[in-house]
Amino acid sequence: MISELATGVIIASLVVALVAVVTAIRNRPIGIVLLAGLGLLEVALLVQAVIAIVKLIGGAQIGNTVVFLGYLITTAVIPVFGAYWGMAERTKWGTGVVAVACLALPALVGRLLQLWSGTA
Repeated sequence: MISELATGVIIASLVVALVAVVTAIRNRPIGIVLLAGLGLLEVALLVQAVIAIVKLIGGAQIGNTVVFLGYLITTAVIPVFGAYWGMAERTKWGTGVVAVACLALPALVGRLLQLWSGTA
């Protein structure tokens, strides 16, 4: 994994979460800005997943590969499900779902970094 990319994902997800919270406070449904933010997060997470899988196939050793792959898959699907649910719920609660999804990503990516470095 690339720690700089993971840091960028964490920062970007917090920014998208902030935009989602502001949008929910304004009582607005999910819009193009949030969808674009979720799309960019998804692209970054997929790039991170591909890099990690290539490094694992190339022989990188981590403590618990199954748990790592579980976290990797989970991080890749959260923006998709958040966007789907946010679009299905056309009230401020849809943007609340997006905010929660984006707030979960930093914890998951941080855990991925811990597993990759072998510190947990």
